[in-house]
This record gives sequence, structure tokens and C-alpha cells, in this order.
Amino acid sequence: MTENQNPEQKARDNIDTLLKQAGWVVQSAKRIDFGAGVGIAVREYQTDVGPADYVLLVDKKAVGVIEAKKEDLGHKITEVEDQTEGYAAAKLKWVNNKKPLPFLYESTGIITRFTDSRDPKPRSREVFNFHRPETIKEWLSQGASLRQRLQTIPALNPSHLPAKELHLRDCQEIAITNLEKSFKAGRPRALIQMATGAGKTYTAITSIYRLLKYAEGKRILFLVDTKNLGEQAEQEMMSYVPLDDNRKFTELYNVQRLKSSYIAKDCQVCISTIQRLYSILKGTELDAAAEETNPAELVQPKAPMPVVYNANIPPEFFDFIYIDECHRSIYNLWQQVIDYFDASLIGLTATPDNRTYGFFKKNVVSDYSHEKAVADGVNVGNEIYVIETQITKAGGEIKAQQQVERREKLTRKKRWEQQDEDEAYSATQLDRNIVNPDQIRTVIRTFRDKLPDIFPGREEVPKTLIFAKTDSHTDDIIQTVREEFGEGNAFCKKLTYKIDEDPKSVLAQFRNDYYPRIAVTVDMIATGTDVKPLECLLFMRDVKSRNYFEQMKGRGTRTLDMDDLRKVTPSARSAKTHYVVVDAIGVTKSLKTASQPLITKPSVPLKDLAMAVMMGTTDEDTVSSLAGRLARLNKQLDADEQRQIRDATGGVELSQIVGRLFGAIDADNIEAKALELAGLPTGCDPGDTKRTQAQEQLINAASSVLNGELIELLESIRRDKEQTIDHDNIDTVLRAEWDTEAANNAQALTDEFAEYLKSNQDDISALTIFFSQPYRRRELSFDLIRQVLDKLKIDKPKLAPLRVWQAYSQLDDYKGEQPISELTALVALIRRVCGMDEKLSTFDNTVRRNFQNWVMKHHSGGSEKFNEEQMNWLRMIRDHVANSFHIERDDLEMSPFDGQGGLGKMYQLFGTRMDALLDELNEVLAA
Repeated sequence: MTENQNPEQKARDNIDTLLKQAGWVVQSAKRIDFGAGVGIAVREYQTDVGPADYVLLVDKKAVGVIEAKKEDLGHKITEVEDQTEGYAAAKLKWVNNKKPLPFLYESTGIITRFTDSRDPKPRSREVFNFHRPETIKEWLSQGASLRQRLQTIPALNPSHLPAKELHLRDCQEIAITNLEKSFKAGRPRALIQMATGAGKTYTAITSIYRLLKYAEGKRILFLVDTKNLGEQAEQEMMSYVPLDDNRKFTELYNVQRLKSSYIAKDCQVCISTIQRLYSILKGTELDAAAEETNPAELVQPKAPMPVVYNANIPPEFFDFIYIDECHRSIYNLWQQVIDYFDASLIGLTATPDNRTYGFFKKNVVSDYSHEKAVADGVNVGNEIYVIETQITKAGGEIKAQQQVERREKLTRKKRWEQQDEDEAYSATQLDRNIVNPDQIRTVIRTFRDKLPDIFPGREEVPKTLIFAKTDSHTDDIIQTVREEFGEGNAFCKKLTYKIDEDPKSVLAQFRNDYYPRIAVTVDMIATGTDVKPLECLLFMRDVKSRNYFEQMKGRGTRTLDMDDLRKVTPSARSAKTHYVVVDAIGVTKSLKTASQPLITKPSVPLKDLAMAVMMGTTDEDTVSSLAGRLARLNKQLDADEQRQIRDATGGVELSQIVGRLFGAIDADNIEAKALELAGLPTGCDPGDTKRTQAQEQLINAASSVLNGELIELLESIRRDKEQTIDHDNIDTVLRAEWDTEAANNAQALTDEFAEYLKSNQDDISALTIFFSQPYRRRELSFDLIRQVLDKLKIDKPKLAPLRVWQAYSQLDDYKGEQPISELTALVALIRRVCGMDEKLSTFDNTVRRNFQNWVMKHHSGGSEKFNEEQMNWLRMIRDHVANSFHIERDDLEMSPFDGQGGLGKMYQLFGTRMDALLDELNEVLAA
């Protein structure tokens, strides 16, 4: 394809490519070879009304036409449908076509629309590509089109069928009846909104069965967004028995849950995660962990590649796609997977939002709310029991001078130190950067003591699910629950994707066994997991999203008869009548929003979000998540960390980066930028293409400051954030370790530190000076040493200078003073590694020793001795260098020199020798 092609020829070249992808042999009308393949597309085919752009032939029989238009007429493509119909009805040369050709396409090579004239009310629709010749051959052999066959589905009336143990609920019958009306009306998308526990999956399987039986559907996809949901759907299909047949569904039809890229040709129902389907279409390997996670939390390392044509799974591969939990899997990257297929879409969800309604074009065939489900006895309702404590409500205060415990969030490593100043903390800080064990204990103890009031007559704790804020919070809760209830490990377990045990086995125990009685989770079973015996939800985290809160509550809505409930809760006296929401955080009173919140993705590290945006990801959810996470981090920064970020960004504050990211996804900003790109005034419509381009440009500009060094710094700061444990008078366990093991560990640590310094000696100025350019030692400065420390913290946080100092102390049997700061410890360690000091020595001692030798050498060399006033100034210089590594003229105007007369006083004392003296001391003291 050359650049000087006219638009019409360019479009035809693109159409030729699409046809060849779909298996058509493209030929010129002057060189027709009817035997070249099953499907032949002939350009400029002669008819009695003129040449048609393309005529499609299958097995030498004309079956359709293509009307080609140039690319910039895509917005007017429906205007040429009459032309397509005219060519389809025309008499073709060499072919005795008595009826109009049934399959009609209009295409620009970018957009392709298709009409099956056999449909009851033929209506064009956009398709990803032309249908394959084999597909059209099969359609013709079936006689009536699929949409025509849908008209013949008999009415659903289970009351006229033989009595069976399992009947459809009214809500299920209404959903199926309305869905089939939607099919008959030719609606391409439909939404089934059905409360949790009302039987969405059973409804979907019943509908699938009827489509296969009465409409002769070829292949149907049941699409899920986690492996767990796919397994549940497979189990339900395996146990499903139709109302009008005694055989199981899987005996009547072939069902396959996709576990690899292989799809059986005789498969009639496929169950797949959307992640796996994307990987199959792209021909890439799928990380097994990707199927375990809500797709909204998956971040691509760069902008995801678009789906392209796959001959093994052409767009017409599925006739219908049922999308489970569709409120979270139909957007961004995943929407292109769904848009690829030429299939009717049926969404299933209990909690749609405005985007869901918009995607399904407000074609809601079932609106069965939780309130209706409770009224019908399909769900159980809830009661709310409030536990409110003083600290939960108002926070607390840690007093200065008391000993407090610090704990690293990830490693749980603890240390004790004295609180520097009074620190008040709010309720929102609890269990994130402030942990008050007594607050957790008070809530759990109160819950334990009030259980007889909440569930009268129960001899065991009802199955209870506790929602925690973080994994760290989860562990604190589990330990407290076990202690307060006086129970062992089996009584209370963690239920997240990060536990060592197989999460499915813990979930199965929670669902079917006596133990555990209590499970603690962050968000693993917010949606899509059935735990019918669950009778109590204890909220120890707040939720701002109305949808998410409803999904979390939905875990308790399932009904259960008395016999099944008593299998896990023996003292239950009746069937499950209700569930209790125990609100220990104010979740039932806090303001909820129906809009999409800033997405926090516990399973996606901050580093991965930042890398994704840096590499070009521009979807709103990822950018919003990154901005939200950085905003939270920004509130925790101290002055030194803010300085490090400014240094890494060239003066840009983290708060400014957050503001730019939020601004890049602001609808008003995007609209204004799109109008600018389109050269249009305010009030005009720039079009979605320009909006997308505008958003990409804004995000790329906002994220331009991101680089690998900054991201590593942010990750290092995030990782080093600690929790403060607010309690007094607690016993601590001292670490016990064999001396030989301690020595081996110390040697390994010092060896790793030395290796790090040597491998970086040519890349960091301060190390270059120490290792190979001692004559430049007078140039050493606070900033140069700080650069070494900052890089060390990012690259090797475990090589913290004070930790390495302790290792060298043990090996050198050092019993002297401790370093006054991390920086002075680092300088002393560098000197030790370089061989400047044979044994460990604090930099302060080194400076003092060098100063003493310098003074003695000066006085013994016949030079004029320094008087006492001069010596006092020199000692101040010595102490300054011991702390800051270097002195300059400007430093003489700061403390403590300014209090003694400053620069003028030193000049008065030393005269013209002053500058030379400062240079000499900078070199000698650091020698």
C-alpha cells in the first residue's frame, strides 16, 4: 500500500486484507476461478445495474455483496444500505440468481456492518470482520436464520409441566420470559438484574438450555471474571436437570470449562474467564494467578494490545454470551474481548451501576431487587447491631515520653522507642498506620459478650465473616478473636488470596464444616461466593461504594433450611431467618456513593500501577488508582521524604503529581483538550476519537515526571512506612541466637555491603572519591553522602547503615561509641570498606583524631601557634565537619558561627589565610 493511493483504493486494500483473514479468496472479475476455494470474493462483479464492489460466492453460488466506501465515510455508512440491497437484488453475470442475495455488508475497511436479509426485520449491525465462508455455508444449510428461529421458541410456562422437585421462582420465570421477548425483538444486549441468592446462574442455565433446544443455537459462552466463579458455574451445569427432561444438562449438551487454549469443536457451552479468552485471542500464555483476581484489579505493564482477528475463534464463534458479574468486567481492556464477537450479550448482576445500564442500552429484562427478594422469601433480610467505642469514634492520643512499639507492616518486625511528642490520631488512621490492640480487643470482646443477645439460644458462635481493612489488620483480628474466644487455630481463619493454605479449601470448610466459626477477609468474597450458613457480618472496615457495600452484605442473604443449617450450626432452632450486620465502624451510617470510587487495588502493588502508567497505560481506572494511592502516600510523608521526591523529580511535589493525574482524567479537562485538538469552539462535539486522543495526551503529560528512579523511591518510602502500636507495659521477647550463626549472618551482611559499594564506585560521585580519588576528598559534602544513602535505601534497603554497623561491630569486636546519625555511620562504613580504617570507628572520632594530629603537626612545624580564640573557632569547624562532612564560607553565617561573629569574625582571626585554611581542613579532617 503506497502513500499516494486514493482513499477508495486504500479502503479496498483494507477490505481485501479483512476478507483474506476470514478465509476468502479475493479475485478480480477478469480472472475468476470458481474452484480456488470454498469462498470467493470477486471485485467489480458485473450486474445488470452496474459493477458491484464485491460479490461473495460459496461453493460457486452467489451468497452476498459488499459495498465498499472510503474510510472517512464511516459515519455515513448506513446511508448506503439501499445501494447494497440494490446490488443484492440485481441479476449477476454468469450466475443464475433468482432471489436477492441474503448476506449484505457495507465496509470502509475500518468499520464493517452486516445484514442478514433472512431475519424477520433485517437490521444491520457492526461486526469485527466478515464471516467465514464455512460459517455462511452452515447458515444456508440451516434454512432459517438464528433470529428467525428465535421467533419459534415456545412460551415458558412451568406450571403446565409435570411436577418436579425444583420449579422456577417467579423472578426467574419473569427474567427468562422477558429475555426471550428481547431476543425476538432483535435487541443485541440485555441485562438481568437479580438479587444475590435469587438464582441468576440457574436462570441463565435454563435460558441457555432453551436456546440450544428450541433455537438450535450452535455455541454459547458463559463468561466469568474469576476462576472461582467459573468452577461454580460448571458445578451448577453438571447438577442442572431441565424441567422437561430427566437427563442432566451435561448429558444433553457438551460443556467445557476452558483451562487452556484448546476448545473442543463439538463444545456447545463454553465456560471461560475473560482473562483466558483474551489470552486465547491474543495467542499468549496466561498467568494462572490472573484468573484468581477481579479483572478490575489487573494492570498491564504497558498499554494493552488490541484484540486482532483469530481464525481459530472467529467473531461468529459464539451465538450468545452470558456475562456473569457484568458490573465489573465489561469495561476498558475487557470490553474489546466482548466487542470482538458477533453475539447477543446477556449481563448478569445483582448490583448494576450507571455504566452497566449504559452498556446494555437500558434493556433491563429483569429488575429483581434485594427488597423484592426478601418479600418473596427468596432472600433473608438483615438486622443491624451497632458496637461503638470511644477510640473507634474519635481516635486517641499517644503521649510524649512513653515507650511505644513500632512494627513494620509487611514483615511484622517490631522495635521499641520513646515517643518524641504528643501524637493525636483520628479514627480513620486506625489499623492503617496506627494500631490500638485494645480497640480491636474491645470490639471483639463486646461482640463475644453480646452474642447471646444477638443470637438467643445459640450454643455455638454463628458462622461469622469479619471484613478487615488490610492484610495486617486481618492478622491482628484473627489473633484477638482466638484469644478472646479461648479457641485454637481452626476456630478463626483468614480468607484471602494471600494465605498459605489453599483459599478454596478454607472456603469449603467455612461453607460445609463446623470449623472455622469465624473467617476474616479483606475482599476475597465480596462477590460471587456462596456461603449459605453465614448468619453474621462484622464490619471493621468502612466502605464508601454503595455497590460494593451491597455486594458485601449479599454474602449473608442466602436462604438455608433448618436441616442444612444444623449440619454446621447444630443449635439452630429453625431455618435461616435473617442475618445480622454488626457495625463496629459506622459503615451503615457513612455516606455512600453510587459512582465508581477511586479504585484501591489491594492485589496490585503501587510500583506496578506506577510502572503501568509510565509505560503508557491510559485507562481511567489505572490512572485513578495510582493517583489515589499516591494521595494516601503523600499524607504520610515527612520533610526528608518530601525532599527526596523533589530531588528525584526536579522540584515537583508529590501532591502536584497527584493533582496532574486527577486532572488528566477529569471529564471537563478532556473535553476542553479534545475541542482544542479538533480546532472547534466550546459547545461543539469533538467526537470520541478526539476525546480518547485528548485523554491519552493529558495522561502522558501528567505522568511524564515518572521514571524508574522515582518509582523505586516511592516504593521504598511506601515499604518503609510503619505502624505504631499504642499500648503500655507489654513484655517483649529478646531474640535468642547461637553465636556462630550470628557471626555468619554478620559476615554475610558486611560482604554484601562491601560488594554493593564496589559495584557502584564508578556511578556515585562520593564512592568514586573514596575509592580512587582521595585528592578530591575536600569536595565531599552532605549532599554527596546523602545521594549514597538514598540510592542504598532504594536498591538494598536491608543494607541500612545502622544495621551494617552492628554487623561490623560484632566482627571487629567494637565496644566504642555509636554513630550520631545514619549518614555518619555510612561514611565510617565506607572508610572501613575502602581500607582507610582498619577497624570500625565513628566518623566523629576520625575527624577528632585527624584534627588533633593536624594541630600538633602545625604547632611542631615551627609555624605560629593558634591562640585560644582561634582554637575555639577551629574546634567549631571540626564539629561542623564531623556532622556535615564539609564546610564552606556560607556556613560561617549559620549556627553556631553566627553567634560568635560569623564570617567577619573568622576573617578578623585568620585574615587572608581563611579560605586556604577552610580548604585544608576539608581535606585533612576527612582523610
